[in-house]
Amino acid sequence: MAHPKSRISKQRKRKRRTHYKATAPTLTTCQTTGELHQPHRAYKDSEGNLFYNGNLIVKAPEVIVADTTEDTEEDN
Repeated sequence: MAHPKSRISKQRKRKRRTHYKATAPTLTTCQTTGELHQPHRAYKDSEGNLFYNGNLIVKAPEVIVADTTEDTEEDN
């Protein structure tokens, strides 16, 4: 394994590493749904459907909510 000829100082190492910064991901708006998403990635809309490139890929299952007010009226 190669060894450096001289030690790199902390200051020199830290100066070199100052240029590595995190950047915010780019976001685009879907023309079909109007949702913000990363380009070239599949994304879910507010209803749970999976979209890619403006096309519906996987439809979310419909959730049936039982009405509980009818059950409480029958008990009285």
